[in-house]
Amino acid sequence: MVHDRANWRSKTRRAALALTVAALPLACLDGASVYAQSIMRSPNLNIGSRIPSINSTVMPRIDPNIANLRTHPACSYAYRDSNGECSDKPVSSADGGGSGGSSGKSKNKNRNSGPLGKLPQTVLNSRAIAGEIVAEIDGSLSDAQADELARRHRLERIGSQNFPLIGATIGLFRIVDRRTVETVGRELTADGVRSVQANFRYALQDQKTAMTEGDPAQYALLKLRLPQAHTLAHGANVTIAIIDSGIDIRHPELANAIVGSFDALGSKEGPHVHGTGIAGAIVSHARLMGSAPAARILAIRAFGVAPGGAESTSFVILKGLDYAAANGAQIVNMSFAGPKDALIERGIAASAAKGIVMVAAAGNAGPKSPPLYPAANANVIAVSATDAQDKLFAASNRGSHIAVAAPGVDIFLPAPNEKYQMTSGTSFSAAYVSGLAALMLERNPALNPGEVRAILMKTARDLGSPGRDDLFGAGEADAFAAVSAVVTAPAAPVAAVSGAPGAEKGGDRQDVPSTRDLSPPGAAMASDKSAVREAHRPAAQ
Repeated sequence: MVHDRANWRSKTRRAALALTVAALPLACLDGASVYAQSIMRSPNLNIGSRIPSINSTVMPRIDPNIANLRTHPACSYAYRDSNGECSDKPVSSADGGGSGGSSGKSKNKNRNSGPLGKLPQTVLNSRAIAGEIVAEIDGSLSDAQADELARRHRLERIGSQNFPLIGATIGLFRIVDRRTVETVGRELTADGVRSVQANFRYALQDQKTAMTEGDPAQYALLKLRLPQAHTLAHGANVTIAIIDSGIDIRHPELANAIVGSFDALGSKEGPHVHGTGIAGAIVSHARLMGSAPAARILAIRAFGVAPGGAESTSFVILKGLDYAAANGAQIVNMSFAGPKDALIERGIAASAAKGIVMVAAAGNAGPKSPPLYPAANANVIAVSATDAQDKLFAASNRGSHIAVAAPGVDIFLPAPNEKYQMTSGTSFSAAYVSGLAALMLERNPALNPGEVRAILMKTARDLGSPGRDDLFGAGEADAFAAVSAVVTAPAAPVAAVSGAPGAEKGGDRQDVPSTRDLSPPGAAMASDKSAVREAHRPAAQ
Protein backbone atom coordinates (compact mmCIF):
# COMPACT_ATOMS: atom_id res chain seq x y z
CA MET A 1 0.00 0.00 0.00
CA VAL A 2 2.83 2.38 0.89
CA HIS A 3 4.55 1.51 -2.36
CA ASP A 4 1.34 2.17 -4.35
CA ARG A 5 0.84 5.52 -2.60
CA ALA A 6 4.42 6.54 -3.41
CA ASN A 7 3.88 5.62 -7.07
CA TRP A 8 0.66 7.64 -7.13
CA ARG A 9 2.39 10.69 -5.69
CA SER A 10 5.25 10.34 -8.16
CA LYS A 11 2.89 10.11 -11.09
CA THR A 12 0.89 13.09 -9.84
CA ARG A 13 3.99 15.24 -9.58
CA ARG A 14 5.14 14.26 -13.07
CA ALA A 15 1.70 15.10 -14.50
CA ALA A 16 1.65 18.49 -12.75
CA LEU A 17 5.11 19.26 -14.09
CA ALA A 18 4.04 18.33 -17.62
CA LEU A 19 0.99 20.58 -17.41
CA THR A 20 3.10 23.47 -16.11
CA VAL A 21 5.59 23.13 -18.98
CA ALA A 22 2.78 22.91 -21.52
CA ALA A 23 1.16 26.05 -20.13
CA LEU A 24 4.29 28.17 -20.29
CA PRO A 25 3.93 29.17 -23.99
CA LEU A 26 0.30 30.17 -23.41
CA ALA A 27 1.29 32.21 -20.39
CA CYS A 28 3.93 34.00 -22.42
CA LEU A 29 1.43 34.76 -25.15
CA ASP A 30 -1.01 36.20 -22.62
CA GLY A 31 1.67 38.43 -21.15
CA ALA A 32 2.45 39.79 -24.58
CA SER A 33 -1.20 40.59 -25.22
CA VAL A 34 -1.37 42.58 -21.99
CA TYR A 35 1.86 44.50 -22.32
CA ALA A 36 2.21 45.02 -26.04
CA GLN A 37 0.83 48.15 -27.61
CA SER A 38 1.79 46.92 -31.07
CA ILE A 39 -0.34 44.68 -33.21
CA MET A 40 -0.64 40.94 -33.23
CA ARG A 41 -2.32 39.05 -36.02
CA SER A 42 -5.94 38.35 -35.19
CA PRO A 43 -8.04 35.41 -36.32
CA ASN A 44 -9.07 35.99 -39.93
CA LEU A 45 -12.64 35.09 -40.65
CA ASN A 46 -13.88 33.88 -44.01
CA ILE A 47 -17.35 35.09 -44.94
CA GLY A 48 -19.43 32.79 -47.10
CA SER A 49 -21.19 33.75 -50.30
CA ARG A 50 -24.53 34.29 -48.60
CA ILE A 51 -25.31 37.95 -47.91
CA PRO A 52 -28.30 38.28 -45.60
CA SER A 53 -30.73 40.99 -46.68
CA ILE A 54 -32.54 43.16 -44.18
CA ASN A 55 -35.05 45.92 -44.23
CA SER A 56 -33.10 49.16 -44.02
CA THR A 57 -35.59 50.47 -41.51
CA VAL A 58 -35.07 47.53 -39.14
CA MET A 59 -32.13 47.65 -36.79
CA PRO A 60 -29.85 44.58 -36.77
CA ARG A 61 -30.07 42.19 -33.84
CA ILE A 62 -27.25 42.43 -31.35
CA ASP A 63 -26.38 39.56 -29.03
CA PRO A 64 -25.98 41.18 -25.59
CA ASN A 65 -23.61 38.39 -24.63
CA ILE A 66 -21.25 38.94 -27.55
CA ALA A 67 -18.38 39.89 -25.25
CA ASN A 68 -18.61 36.57 -23.41
CA LEU A 69 -18.35 34.19 -26.38
CA ARG A 70 -14.72 33.13 -26.33
CA THR A 71 -12.72 30.01 -26.97
CA HIS A 72 -9.92 31.23 -24.70
CA PRO A 73 -11.82 33.08 -21.92
CA ALA A 74 -8.80 33.57 -19.67
CA CYS A 75 -7.28 35.97 -22.18
CA SER A 76 -10.41 37.58 -23.54
CA TYR A 77 -11.83 41.04 -23.07
CA ALA A 78 -14.68 39.87 -20.85
CA TYR A 79 -12.21 38.32 -18.40
CA ARG A 80 -10.00 41.39 -18.01
CA ASP A 81 -10.30 43.62 -14.96
CA SER A 82 -9.87 47.39 -14.68
CA ASN A 83 -6.11 47.02 -14.97
CA GLY A 84 -6.31 44.85 -18.07
CA GLU A 85 -5.24 41.79 -16.07
CA CYS A 86 -6.72 38.32 -16.67
CA SER A 87 -9.28 37.15 -14.14
CA ASP A 88 -10.50 33.62 -13.43
CA LYS A 89 -14.09 34.70 -14.03
CA PRO A 90 -15.90 37.23 -16.21
CA VAL A 91 -16.02 40.78 -14.87
CA SER A 92 -19.25 42.74 -15.09
CA SER A 93 -17.64 46.04 -16.00
CA ALA A 94 -14.77 46.55 -18.39
CA ASP A 95 -13.25 49.26 -16.31
CA GLY A 96 -13.86 47.88 -12.86
CA GLY A 97 -16.60 50.36 -12.24
CA GLY A 98 -18.80 47.92 -10.37
CA SER A 99 -21.57 45.62 -11.39
CA GLY A 100 -24.87 45.89 -13.08
CA GLY A 101 -25.81 49.49 -13.83
CA SER A 102 -22.53 51.01 -12.72
CA SER A 103 -21.59 54.29 -14.25
CA GLY A 104 -18.48 52.69 -15.68
CA LYS A 105 -16.15 55.13 -13.95
CA SER A 106 -13.01 53.58 -12.51
CA LYS A 107 -12.84 53.18 -8.75
CA ASN A 108 -9.24 52.03 -8.87
CA LYS A 109 -7.48 55.10 -10.17
CA ASN A 110 -4.88 55.04 -7.41
CA ARG A 111 -4.04 51.34 -7.47
CA ASN A 112 -0.48 50.64 -8.52
CA SER A 113 -0.47 46.86 -8.37
CA GLY A 114 -0.49 44.50 -11.31
CA PRO A 115 1.62 44.29 -14.46
CA LEU A 116 -0.32 46.96 -16.34
CA GLY A 117 0.42 49.40 -13.54
CA LYS A 118 4.07 49.01 -14.47
CA LEU A 119 3.44 49.29 -18.19
CA PRO A 120 3.51 53.04 -18.89
CA GLN A 121 7.06 53.65 -17.65
CA THR A 122 8.30 50.48 -19.33
CA VAL A 123 6.67 51.51 -22.57
CA LEU A 124 7.99 55.06 -22.42
CA ASN A 125 11.51 53.87 -21.65
CA SER A 126 11.49 51.76 -24.82
CA ARG A 127 9.90 54.38 -27.05
CA ALA A 128 13.08 55.52 -28.80
CA ILE A 129 15.17 53.80 -31.45
CA ALA A 130 18.51 53.10 -29.77
CA GLY A 131 21.33 55.23 -31.11
CA GLU A 132 19.22 57.29 -33.55
CA ILE A 133 18.49 61.00 -33.53
CA VAL A 134 16.56 63.42 -35.72
CA ALA A 135 17.85 66.96 -36.09
CA GLU A 136 16.81 70.08 -37.93
CA ILE A 137 19.72 70.99 -40.18
CA ASP A 138 20.40 73.85 -42.58
CA GLY A 139 18.28 73.25 -45.64
CA SER A 140 20.96 74.69 -47.91
CA LEU A 141 23.40 71.90 -47.08
CA SER A 142 24.17 69.48 -49.90
CA ASP A 143 24.22 65.76 -49.17
CA ALA A 144 28.02 65.90 -49.10
CA GLN A 145 27.96 68.75 -46.60
CA ALA A 146 25.39 66.96 -44.44
CA ASP A 147 27.60 63.87 -44.48
CA GLU A 148 30.57 65.99 -43.44
CA LEU A 149 28.54 67.41 -40.55
CA ALA A 150 27.81 63.84 -39.50
CA ARG A 151 31.44 62.74 -39.67
CA ARG A 152 32.53 65.77 -37.69
CA HIS A 153 30.28 64.71 -34.86
CA ARG A 154 30.92 60.97 -35.14
CA LEU A 155 27.52 60.25 -36.65
CA GLU A 156 26.24 58.37 -39.67
CA ARG A 157 23.63 60.14 -41.77
CA ILE A 158 20.84 57.72 -42.60
CA GLY A 159 18.91 60.28 -44.60
CA SER A 160 17.52 63.79 -44.67
CA GLN A 161 14.46 65.41 -46.18
CA ASN A 162 12.86 68.79 -46.55
CA PHE A 163 9.37 68.92 -45.02
CA PRO A 164 7.31 71.79 -46.44
CA LEU A 165 4.64 71.14 -43.77
CA ILE A 166 6.92 72.45 -41.01
CA GLY A 167 9.27 74.48 -43.22
CA ALA A 168 12.36 72.58 -42.15
CA THR A 169 14.92 70.05 -43.31
CA ILE A 170 15.22 67.13 -40.92
CA GLY A 171 18.16 64.75 -40.86
CA LEU A 172 18.11 61.22 -39.46
CA PHE A 173 21.44 60.21 -37.91
CA ARG A 174 22.92 57.20 -36.15
CA ILE A 175 25.31 57.63 -33.21
CA VAL A 176 28.32 55.38 -33.95
CA ASP A 177 29.71 55.29 -30.41
CA ARG A 178 28.29 55.08 -26.88
CA ARG A 179 27.39 58.74 -26.42
CA THR A 180 23.89 59.60 -25.27
CA VAL A 181 21.34 61.56 -27.26
CA GLU A 182 21.73 64.42 -24.77
CA THR A 183 25.51 64.57 -25.26
CA VAL A 184 25.24 64.52 -29.04
CA GLY A 185 22.48 67.11 -28.90
CA ARG A 186 24.64 69.54 -26.98
CA GLU A 187 27.50 69.07 -29.45
CA LEU A 188 25.30 69.57 -32.51
CA THR A 189 23.54 72.59 -31.01
CA ALA A 190 26.93 74.19 -30.38
CA ASP A 191 27.66 73.68 -34.10
CA GLY A 192 24.52 75.57 -35.17
CA VAL A 193 22.07 72.68 -35.50
CA ARG A 194 18.63 74.01 -34.52
CA SER A 195 17.02 71.08 -32.72
CA VAL A 196 17.97 67.55 -31.78
CA GLN A 197 15.90 64.73 -30.28
CA ALA A 198 15.61 60.96 -30.12
CA ASN A 199 13.90 59.18 -32.99
CA PHE A 200 10.88 58.02 -31.03
CA ARG A 201 9.04 54.77 -31.62
CA TYR A 202 5.26 54.58 -32.13
CA ALA A 203 2.96 51.56 -31.95
CA LEU A 204 -0.48 50.85 -33.34
CA GLN A 205 -3.30 50.68 -30.79
CA ASP A 206 -5.22 47.44 -31.02
CA GLN A 207 -5.55 44.48 -28.71
CA LYS A 208 -6.72 41.34 -30.40
CA THR A 209 -9.25 39.05 -28.83
CA ALA A 210 -9.14 35.30 -29.23
CA MET A 211 -12.66 35.07 -30.59
CA THR A 212 -13.65 32.43 -33.05
CA GLU A 213 -17.38 32.80 -32.45
CA GLY A 214 -19.68 35.73 -31.99
CA ASP A 215 -22.27 37.79 -33.70
CA PRO A 216 -20.51 40.06 -36.23
CA ALA A 217 -23.51 42.36 -36.51
CA GLN A 218 -22.07 45.85 -36.34
CA TYR A 219 -23.35 47.10 -33.02
CA ALA A 220 -21.21 50.20 -33.57
CA LEU A 221 -23.64 51.38 -36.25
CA LEU A 222 -26.47 51.43 -33.74
CA LYS A 223 -24.43 53.02 -30.98
CA LEU A 224 -23.24 55.81 -33.29
CA ARG A 225 -26.65 56.14 -35.01
CA LEU A 226 -24.97 55.81 -38.37
CA PRO A 227 -27.96 54.56 -40.41
CA GLN A 228 -29.79 57.77 -39.51
CA ALA A 229 -26.71 59.90 -40.17
CA HIS A 230 -26.29 58.30 -43.59
CA THR A 231 -29.65 59.70 -44.65
CA LEU A 232 -27.91 63.10 -44.47
CA ALA A 233 -24.31 62.40 -45.52
CA HIS A 234 -21.93 59.63 -46.53
CA GLY A 235 -18.63 61.54 -46.47
CA ALA A 236 -18.61 62.21 -50.20
CA ASN A 237 -15.80 64.41 -51.52
CA VAL A 238 -13.97 64.34 -48.19
CA THR A 239 -10.38 63.05 -48.11
CA ILE A 240 -9.08 61.19 -45.07
CA ALA A 241 -5.42 60.32 -44.68
CA ILE A 242 -4.78 57.10 -42.76
CA ILE A 243 -1.26 56.97 -41.33
CA ASP A 244 -0.97 53.31 -40.44
CA SER A 245 0.29 49.95 -41.66
CA GLY A 246 -0.38 48.71 -45.19
CA ILE A 247 -3.97 48.73 -46.46
CA ASP A 248 -5.36 46.04 -48.75
CA ILE A 249 -6.65 48.34 -51.45
CA ARG A 250 -8.12 45.35 -53.34
CA HIS A 251 -10.49 44.32 -50.57
CA PRO A 252 -14.13 44.48 -51.78
CA GLU A 253 -15.08 46.60 -48.76
CA LEU A 254 -12.65 49.29 -49.92
CA ALA A 255 -13.41 49.24 -53.65
CA ASN A 256 -12.83 52.63 -55.32
CA ALA A 257 -12.14 54.29 -51.97
CA ILE A 258 -8.35 54.66 -52.18
CA VAL A 259 -7.42 57.80 -54.11
CA GLY A 260 -3.73 57.90 -53.24
CA SER A 261 -1.05 55.72 -51.68
CA PHE A 262 2.32 56.55 -50.15
CA ASP A 263 4.84 54.23 -48.55
CA ALA A 264 6.83 56.36 -46.10
CA LEU A 265 8.93 53.30 -45.29
CA GLY A 266 9.89 52.53 -48.87
CA SER A 267 9.12 48.91 -48.02
CA LYS A 268 7.88 45.95 -50.01
CA GLU A 269 5.58 44.61 -47.33
CA GLY A 270 2.11 43.54 -48.32
CA PRO A 271 -1.16 44.73 -46.78
CA HIS A 272 -1.54 44.48 -43.03
CA VAL A 273 -4.45 43.53 -40.80
CA HIS A 274 -4.40 46.78 -38.77
CA GLY A 275 -4.33 49.29 -41.60
CA THR A 276 -6.94 47.32 -43.53
CA GLY A 277 -9.21 47.26 -40.48
CA ILE A 278 -8.84 51.00 -39.90
CA ALA A 279 -9.76 51.75 -43.51
CA GLY A 280 -12.70 49.38 -43.20
CA ALA A 281 -14.07 51.10 -40.10
CA ILE A 282 -14.23 54.29 -42.15
CA VAL A 283 -15.22 53.31 -45.69
CA SER A 284 -16.57 49.74 -45.76
CA HIS A 285 -19.48 49.59 -48.18
CA ALA A 286 -19.99 45.96 -49.28
CA ARG A 287 -21.13 43.48 -46.62
CA LEU A 288 -20.15 45.85 -43.84
CA MET A 289 -20.74 49.56 -43.43
CA GLY A 290 -18.16 52.12 -42.36
CA SER A 291 -18.85 55.43 -40.71
CA ALA A 292 -18.17 57.40 -43.92
CA PRO A 293 -18.59 54.91 -46.78
CA ALA A 294 -18.22 57.52 -49.55
CA ALA A 295 -15.08 59.17 -48.17
CA ARG A 296 -11.79 59.06 -50.08
CA ILE A 297 -8.73 57.54 -48.50
CA LEU A 298 -5.06 58.47 -48.73
CA ALA A 299 -3.37 55.22 -47.71
CA ILE A 300 -0.09 56.12 -46.00
CA ARG A 301 2.07 53.21 -44.88
CA ALA A 302 4.18 54.40 -41.96
CA PHE A 303 4.20 51.25 -39.81
CA GLY A 304 6.23 48.18 -40.67
CA VAL A 305 6.31 44.75 -39.11
CA ALA A 306 8.82 44.46 -36.26
CA PRO A 307 9.59 41.69 -33.73
CA GLY A 308 7.21 43.23 -31.19
CA GLY A 309 4.49 44.16 -33.68
CA ALA A 310 4.11 46.99 -36.19
CA GLU A 311 6.17 50.08 -35.42
CA SER A 312 7.06 53.48 -36.80
CA THR A 313 9.29 56.40 -35.82
CA SER A 314 9.23 60.17 -35.52
CA PHE A 315 10.95 60.64 -38.88
CA VAL A 316 8.63 58.29 -40.77
CA ILE A 317 5.43 59.63 -39.21
CA LEU A 318 6.48 63.17 -40.13
CA LYS A 319 6.83 61.95 -43.71
CA GLY A 320 3.25 60.72 -43.51
CA LEU A 321 1.93 64.00 -42.13
CA ASP A 322 3.83 65.94 -44.78
CA TYR A 323 2.35 63.79 -47.57
CA ALA A 324 -1.17 64.09 -46.15
CA ALA A 325 -0.99 67.90 -46.02
CA ALA A 326 0.49 68.13 -49.52
CA ASN A 327 -2.19 65.90 -51.05
CA GLY A 328 -5.37 67.51 -49.84
CA ALA A 329 -6.18 65.58 -46.67
CA GLN A 330 -9.01 67.21 -44.72
CA ILE A 331 -8.81 64.66 -41.91
CA VAL A 332 -5.87 62.63 -40.62
CA ASN A 333 -6.52 59.41 -38.69
CA MET A 334 -3.72 58.44 -36.28
CA SER A 335 -4.49 55.12 -34.60
CA PHE A 336 -1.13 54.89 -32.86
CA ALA A 337 0.51 56.14 -29.68
CA GLY A 338 3.86 57.08 -28.25
CA PRO A 339 5.58 59.63 -26.01
CA LYS A 340 5.44 63.39 -26.38
CA ASP A 341 7.56 64.21 -29.40
CA ALA A 342 8.61 67.75 -30.30
CA LEU A 343 9.02 66.91 -33.98
CA ILE A 344 5.57 65.37 -34.35
CA GLU A 345 4.10 68.19 -32.26
CA ARG A 346 5.43 70.62 -34.88
CA GLY A 347 3.84 68.59 -37.65
CA ILE A 348 0.49 68.51 -35.88
CA ALA A 349 0.55 72.24 -35.15
CA ALA A 350 1.30 72.97 -38.80
CA SER A 351 -1.48 70.63 -39.94
CA ALA A 352 -3.96 72.31 -37.59
CA ALA A 353 -2.94 75.69 -38.97
CA LYS A 354 -3.93 74.41 -42.42
CA GLY A 355 -7.40 73.49 -41.13
CA ILE A 356 -6.82 69.73 -41.11
CA VAL A 357 -8.91 67.78 -38.58
CA MET A 358 -6.75 65.30 -36.66
CA VAL A 359 -8.15 62.30 -34.79
CA ALA A 360 -6.12 59.88 -32.65
CA ALA A 361 -6.55 56.77 -30.54
CA ALA A 362 -6.35 57.49 -26.81
CA GLY A 363 -4.10 54.47 -26.38
CA ASN A 364 -4.37 50.98 -24.92
CA ALA A 365 -2.01 51.35 -21.93
CA GLY A 366 -4.79 51.32 -19.34
CA PRO A 367 -5.80 53.40 -16.33
CA LYS A 368 -2.28 53.81 -14.92
CA SER A 369 -0.81 55.25 -18.11
CA PRO A 370 0.16 58.89 -18.46
CA PRO A 371 -1.29 60.64 -21.51
CA LEU A 372 0.01 59.21 -24.78
CA TYR A 373 0.60 61.15 -27.97
CA PRO A 374 -0.52 62.34 -30.46
CA ALA A 375 -3.92 61.93 -28.73
CA ALA A 376 -2.88 64.20 -25.83
CA ASN A 377 -1.99 67.06 -28.19
CA ALA A 378 -4.49 69.92 -27.80
CA ASN A 379 -5.01 70.06 -31.58
CA VAL A 380 -6.07 66.41 -31.77
CA ILE A 381 -9.47 64.82 -31.09
CA ALA A 382 -8.64 61.99 -28.65
CA VAL A 383 -10.99 59.00 -28.67
CA SER A 384 -11.42 56.30 -26.02
CA ALA A 385 -13.12 52.94 -26.61
CA THR A 386 -16.44 51.50 -25.41
CA ASP A 387 -18.11 48.10 -25.77
CA ALA A 388 -21.60 46.96 -26.72
CA GLN A 389 -22.81 47.65 -23.18
CA ASP A 390 -21.38 51.21 -23.14
CA LYS A 391 -18.63 50.22 -20.71
CA LEU A 392 -15.10 51.52 -21.12
CA PHE A 393 -12.61 49.18 -22.76
CA ALA A 394 -10.42 47.91 -19.90
CA ALA A 395 -7.17 48.87 -21.66
CA SER A 396 -8.34 52.30 -22.83
CA ASN A 397 -6.32 55.29 -21.64
CA ARG A 398 -8.05 57.91 -19.51
CA GLY A 399 -7.40 61.61 -19.08
CA SER A 400 -8.64 65.17 -19.31
CA HIS A 401 -7.64 65.22 -22.98
CA ILE A 402 -10.26 62.64 -24.02
CA ALA A 403 -12.81 64.36 -26.28
CA VAL A 404 -15.31 61.58 -27.00
CA ALA A 405 -15.66 57.81 -26.91
CA ALA A 406 -16.72 55.40 -29.65
CA PRO A 407 -17.17 51.64 -30.02
CA GLY A 408 -13.85 49.81 -30.04
CA VAL A 409 -14.46 46.36 -28.53
CA ASP A 410 -15.18 43.27 -30.66
CA ILE A 411 -15.36 45.25 -33.88
CA PHE A 412 -16.02 43.28 -37.07
CA LEU A 413 -13.80 44.62 -39.88
CA PRO A 414 -12.14 43.63 -43.14
CA ALA A 415 -8.73 41.95 -43.14
CA PRO A 416 -6.27 41.36 -46.01
CA ASN A 417 -7.00 38.87 -48.78
CA GLU A 418 -10.78 39.35 -48.71
CA LYS A 419 -11.03 38.10 -45.14
CA TYR A 420 -12.56 39.61 -42.02
CA GLN A 421 -11.46 40.02 -38.43
CA MET A 422 -12.93 40.54 -34.97
CA THR A 423 -10.73 42.97 -33.07
CA SER A 424 -10.59 45.52 -30.24
CA GLY A 425 -8.73 48.72 -29.44
CA THR A 426 -8.92 52.49 -29.33
CA SER A 427 -7.51 52.40 -32.86
CA PHE A 428 -10.90 51.52 -34.26
CA SER A 429 -12.79 53.97 -32.07
CA ALA A 430 -10.64 56.72 -33.58
CA ALA A 431 -11.33 55.46 -37.09
CA TYR A 432 -15.09 55.64 -36.55
CA VAL A 433 -14.79 59.22 -35.33
CA SER A 434 -12.63 60.16 -38.33
CA GLY A 435 -15.54 58.99 -40.46
CA LEU A 436 -17.98 61.05 -38.41
CA ALA A 437 -15.85 64.12 -39.06
CA ALA A 438 -16.07 63.34 -42.79
CA LEU A 439 -19.88 63.28 -42.63
CA MET A 440 -19.78 66.71 -41.01
CA LEU A 441 -17.36 68.12 -43.58
CA GLU A 442 -19.51 66.85 -46.42
CA ARG A 443 -22.36 68.93 -45.01
CA ASN A 444 -20.13 71.97 -44.54
CA PRO A 445 -16.54 71.84 -45.87
CA ALA A 446 -15.81 75.21 -44.24
CA LEU A 447 -15.85 73.78 -40.70
CA ASN A 448 -12.53 74.23 -38.94
CA PRO A 449 -11.00 71.62 -36.58
CA GLY A 450 -12.18 73.45 -33.47
CA GLU A 451 -15.76 73.54 -34.74
CA VAL A 452 -15.69 69.84 -35.59
CA ARG A 453 -14.45 68.99 -32.10
CA ALA A 454 -17.02 71.29 -30.44
CA ILE A 455 -19.94 69.76 -32.35
CA LEU A 456 -18.81 66.20 -31.65
CA MET A 457 -18.55 66.93 -27.94
CA LYS A 458 -21.75 68.96 -27.70
CA THR A 459 -23.83 66.27 -29.41
CA ALA A 460 -22.22 63.25 -27.70
CA ARG A 461 -24.39 60.94 -25.63
CA ASP A 462 -23.31 61.27 -22.01
CA LEU A 463 -22.03 58.10 -20.35
CA GLY A 464 -21.28 57.51 -16.70
CA SER A 465 -21.78 60.33 -14.22
CA PRO A 466 -23.41 63.45 -15.70
CA GLY A 467 -21.03 65.73 -17.53
CA ARG A 468 -17.58 65.37 -18.99
CA ASP A 469 -15.18 62.85 -17.43
CA ASP A 470 -11.74 61.35 -18.00
CA LEU A 471 -13.07 58.02 -19.25
CA PHE A 472 -15.54 58.92 -21.99
CA GLY A 473 -14.80 62.61 -22.48
CA ALA A 474 -18.09 64.29 -23.37
CA GLY A 475 -19.65 60.86 -23.98
CA GLU A 476 -20.18 58.48 -26.86
CA ALA A 477 -20.16 60.15 -30.24
CA ASP A 478 -23.55 60.45 -31.95
CA ALA A 479 -23.22 60.64 -35.71
CA PHE A 480 -26.80 61.61 -36.42
CA ALA A 481 -26.86 64.37 -33.82
CA ALA A 482 -23.49 65.70 -34.95
CA VAL A 483 -24.38 65.77 -38.63
CA SER A 484 -27.78 67.28 -37.88
CA ALA A 485 -26.11 70.04 -35.88
CA VAL A 486 -23.96 71.08 -38.82
CA VAL A 487 -25.31 74.08 -40.69
CA THR A 488 -24.96 73.23 -44.35
CA ALA A 489 -22.88 75.57 -46.45
CA PRO A 490 -24.91 77.62 -48.95
CA ALA A 491 -24.76 76.29 -52.48
CA ALA A 492 -22.43 78.35 -54.67
CA PRO A 493 -22.75 78.81 -58.44
CA VAL A 494 -20.72 76.25 -60.35
CA ALA A 495 -18.71 78.94 -62.10
CA ALA A 496 -17.81 80.60 -58.84
CA VAL A 497 -16.67 77.31 -57.30
CA SER A 498 -14.57 76.23 -60.24
CA GLY A 499 -12.83 79.56 -60.47
CA ALA A 500 -12.39 80.34 -56.80
CA PRO A 501 -8.73 80.63 -55.93
CA GLY A 502 -7.59 78.84 -52.79
CA ALA A 503 -10.71 76.70 -52.46
CA GLU A 504 -8.70 74.12 -50.57
CA LYS A 505 -11.52 71.83 -49.52
CA GLY A 506 -13.12 71.57 -52.93
CA GLY A 507 -10.34 71.83 -55.46
CA ASP A 508 -10.01 69.38 -58.30
CA ARG A 509 -11.17 66.31 -56.44
CA GLN A 510 -13.22 63.89 -58.47
CA ASP A 511 -16.70 62.72 -57.52
CA VAL A 512 -17.27 59.39 -55.79
CA PRO A 513 -17.29 56.64 -58.43
CA SER A 514 -20.79 55.69 -59.45
CA THR A 515 -19.96 51.99 -59.02
CA ARG A 516 -20.12 52.31 -55.24
CA ASP A 517 -23.56 51.26 -54.07
CA LEU A 518 -24.18 53.08 -50.82
CA SER A 519 -27.97 52.83 -50.56
CA PRO A 520 -29.66 51.83 -48.36
CA PRO A 521 -27.11 52.61 -45.64
CA GLY A 522 -27.57 49.48 -43.55
CA ALA A 523 -28.71 46.98 -46.15
CA ALA A 524 -25.32 45.37 -46.65
CA MET A 525 -24.71 44.74 -42.97
CA ALA A 526 -24.71 41.11 -41.87
CA SER A 527 -27.46 40.74 -39.29
CA ASP A 528 -28.56 37.13 -39.73
CA LYS A 529 -26.78 35.51 -36.78
CA SER A 530 -27.24 31.89 -37.87
CA ALA A 531 -25.95 32.53 -41.37
CA VAL A 532 -22.92 34.40 -40.15
CA ARG A 533 -21.96 31.80 -37.59
CA GLU A 534 -21.93 29.16 -40.31
CA ALA A 535 -19.74 31.31 -42.50
CA HIS A 536 -17.15 33.02 -40.38
CA ARG A 537 -15.09 30.18 -38.95
CA PRO A 538 -11.44 31.30 -38.88
CA ALA A 539 -9.30 30.58 -41.90
CA ALA A 540 -5.99 28.76 -41.58
CA GLN A 541 -3.22 31.15 -40.58
